[in-house]
This record gives sequence, structure tokens and C-alpha cells, in this order.
Amino acid sequence: MKHLPISVLVFAAAALIPAAGQTTAAPAAQKPSTPPAAGPAKVAVIAFQAAVSQTNEFQRDFADVQKKYDPKRQQLKTLSDEIDTLTKQLQDQGTQLSEEERVSKTRSLDDKKKQMDRDSQDAQSDFQNDVQQLMSSVAVKVGALMTDYAAKHGYTLVLDAGDQQTAVVLYAMPSTDITKIVIDAYNEKSGIPAPPAQGDAGGQPAVDAPQPQPAPAH
Repeated sequence: MKHLPISVLVFAAAALIPAAGQTTAAPAAQKPSTPPAAGPAKVAVIAFQAAVSQTNEFQRDFADVQKKYDPKRQQLKTLSDEIDTLTKQLQDQGTQLSEEERVSKTRSLDDKKKQMDRDSQDAQSDFQNDVQQLMSSVAVKVGALMTDYAAKHGYTLVLDAGDQQTAVVLYAMPSTDITKIVIDAYNEKSGIPAPPAQGDAGGQPAVDAPQPQPAPAH
């Protein structure tokens, strides 16, 4: 039996989180309530998408979204198996089937393929919308915490180093990266424990978002 078509496998975390994150940009710069005293600029960088997707809250809720779509994923797998079976029957028994049987099986195969396309596209769209809403919801709260942290620690500018497609930060010293600091501070504030590590009994694997990497200098 051949592998499921890629359109069926619409629920892989590694593929969908970055896709959702492309429209989840860091929040617009906000003016701190108390303007910092004049002095040398203090700049920080953050991989904002990674910060959002690595929070305990996002990983917990993303696991819930995956569970929500488990029945649909199983339905698509069952339909894919039926398509494989019909295709094999037509290939192996084509010459032995009557014209009526061959036409009937061919029509049934075409109908199932069309249903597969519709159902997988609908499932993918619904799943991506749910993930995007989750990303946006957590991003607002992470952005507020990041802004507060930057103001309290005297940062005059915070740049997003996570978007490699439109890279603004070409190089940054590791000491300027506040990604992990923001993640840890958010987890502490939310009080949500880390999800069980992969392999723990009954646990869900944590979402593994891309780690921030400084871009090479030109």
C-alpha cells in the first residue's frame, strides 16, 4: 500500500506552526509609560515566533487542537485506504471484471478521490485557522510582557530576529537575545507547567519551534 498523500497529513506540527507564524508578526512598537532617560541606545533581539510557540501555554493548547482533529485525520486515512484498495482491484483484476463492474469501480474511485480532495482541503483550512487563532491569542500576551520587560530594563529598541525571509537583524551578539528570558518570564507569569516530554506515559510531545539563530554578517 502506498503512503498517504501529503494532502492527508495536514496535522504535522513542524509544518503548520511556521506557516501560521508567517502572519503572526511581533506587535508594533509601543511607547513605554515612562520615557527612558537620555543615554546610549540599548538594543535587544527576539525570535518572536519561537518565543510564542515555545511557551507552555501554546504547547498545551496546540496539543488540544491536535486532539480535536484526530477523528478527522482517521476519517481521511480510512478514505485513503479505500482509494488504495479500489485502485489495486482495478489494476489486478481489470481484465477479469465485466464492463459494468469496471465502470462501477472506476466511478466509485473517482468519487472517493474527489471527496478526499474536498475533505482534506477543508480539514487543512480549519486546522490552520485554529492554529492561527491560537498563535495570535498567545502572541498578544507575549508581546505585552516583552514590551514591559524591555521598558523596565532600559531597552530603547527590540528587533525581531526570527523572520529569515525578511531578515532585518544580520548579526546580534548572544547577550542581546532576550527570547529565552521572555519565554521563561511568560511561563512563570502564566503558571502553566511544561507539557510532559515525548515518551512520558500518557504525555503529548512538546512543540519544537525553530530556535533563533543570528544571521551571518555580510
